[in-house]
Amino acid sequence: MRVLVVHNRYRIEGGEERAVELHVAALRRAGVAHALLERSSGELSRPEAARALLRGGRDERDVAAAARELGADVVHVHNMLPLFGPRSLAAARETGARVVLQLHNLRLFCAIGVAARDGGPCFRCHHRNTLPGLVLNCRGSVPEAAVYAAALRRGQPRVLRSAGRFLVPSRWAAGQVALLGLPAARVTTIPHYLPEEAFTDHSRADEGSYALLAARLSPEKGADVAIAAAARSRVPLRIAGEGPARDALRAQARELGAPVEFLGRLGRAGIAEQLAGAAMLLVPSRYHEFAGYSALEAMAAGVPVVVSSLGAPAELAGAARSVPPNDPEALAERMSELWTDSDLRGREGDALLARAVDRFGEERHVARLMRMYRELAGEEPG
Repeated sequence: MRVLVVHNRYRIEGGEERAVELHVAALRRAGVAHALLERSSGELSRPEAARALLRGGRDERDVAAAARELGADVVHVHNMLPLFGPRSLAAARETGARVVLQLHNLRLFCAIGVAARDGGPCFRCHHRNTLPGLVLNCRGSVPEAAVYAAALRRGQPRVLRSAGRFLVPSRWAAGQVALLGLPAARVTTIPHYLPEEAFTDHSRADEGSYALLAARLSPEKGADVAIAAAARSRVPLRIAGEGPARDALRAQARELGAPVEFLGRLGRAGIAEQLAGAAMLLVPSRYHEFAGYSALEAMAAGVPVVVSSLGAPAELAGAARSVPPNDPEALAERMSELWTDSDLRGREGDALLARAVDRFGEERHVARLMRMYRELAGEEPG
């Protein structure tokens, strides 16, 4: 088995880059012949990105050349926009390789990827109907919204013809992409994994001295809900991240007198350091997250999590650890329960650690990944 991994890095990098890094590391440790082909949106001007989007990609010849050089059986694509695009999927298929498109969000249908607006989920754009994203100007720029509406609509047929399998990290994601227009029979669910060194030996959350939120500071992440809950519960809250809502969130914390400390954007080592001293992690999203890496990493660190009931985080941690979205009172109540009972935090942390070890280890992940590759290549029955 030979696998070419393809990824267009984002201007602001995050969990998807982490997923690609872990994917390549898993292939290497499993002894699978592979190569990585990457591009970065940070190298492009906005007009250049728009031209690539409208064309359906720019670097499809590079993908075909890399696939031929490796003799790839499978071309596994993560983010394809804007530089690779649907044309690259078709070019990869023409080399004789099978194509896997891994979906980390809903950008096949949604111009902003997260399928959220006006304080909650939004699925107005589906199948090839991308007009709502333009009418509502979801990109915050009419020219950008027009480019995305046209590019997504034009690209979907080629994506459907070229990709033999669509890979998603949660059962919720699998159901949603099928509702929005992908053939359910070609959608496979394989959760993300964490490497062995990411798992602690036991929870230390009973010694934790603050709640932690680690996310991009944008409305759909619900940091404002966490701040309101911290003001109600008086649980100290640390917020790691940057984004367009930063100034509004700082103003909210000052107005409410909430015990909140803003840490700015932290690297992976910084997040790990913050988890080591945390009593709990909050994921108060007001949209359906596809995966929820922050929740998974907290579980591996033995830190209790309190998540919104929307999407994958509740699937990762279990529905009993979720609260309704947009409900500061419910979130504050759960925060207070954990904060005032250190023994409960320790038990919750150990239970989540055991759950993460059992379900989200590397060995199980690689076995499922290789089975999908073999099925796709026709080496194993589906």
